[in-house]
Amino acid sequence: MQTVQTKYFDYGREEIDYLKSVDETLAAAITRLGRVERTIIPDLFAALVYAIVGQLISVKAVHTIWKRMQDQFGEISAPNLAMQTADDIQGCGMTMKKAVCIQHIAQSIAQDAFNLNELYQLSDAEVIKTLTALNGVGKWTAEMMLINSMERRDVVSWGDIAIRRGMMKLYGLPALTKEQFEQYRLRYSPYGSVASIYLWELSFE
Repeated sequence: MQTVQTKYFDYGREEIDYLKSVDETLAAAITRLGRVERTIIPDLFAALVYAIVGQLISVKAVHTIWKRMQDQFGEISAPNLAMQTADDIQGCGMTMKKAVCIQHIAQSIAQDAFNLNELYQLSDAEVIKTLTALNGVGKWTAEMMLINSMERRDVVSWGDIAIRRGMMKLYGLPALTKEQFEQYRLRYSPYGSVASIYLWELSFE
């Protein structure tokens, strides 16, 4: 089995000091929690597959399927997965819709019809636009790529249930409107991704 390489999201004192300065409630949570590490997958293709697998299922379920995929296929690369059938991919425990989506993306990359590395030259909004043009990739999946692979600094995803839950817990809100969410997101800018890391941690407490 070839394990996909991971690292921690890179952030430091500058981001933490800024977030503490703009939001007292978040500052208290950061002080209480200390440094929170966020594991990311630098390889764009592996990260995209991981994000697709993770759509609408629990973190635990993602880990189970991800381990099966690595055990079964070895390297999670476009040329490797392009050779697998959708049935083979689905056999790791995901829906057929996700399996077909992963197979199609792998094939288009392997055939040079789509170049993931070009994403590095794009703005966050352009990355989302480019990725969501792929069948089976929505805005949440693209936003997870921005944080969990590309380490972009300012992403807070409305589509992420755990982030919304973390925000509600942090501020003691019984519900969260899109308008409230946007106010907080703008407050955290330009370091929204680091705020997201803490909101995820809070949501699972």
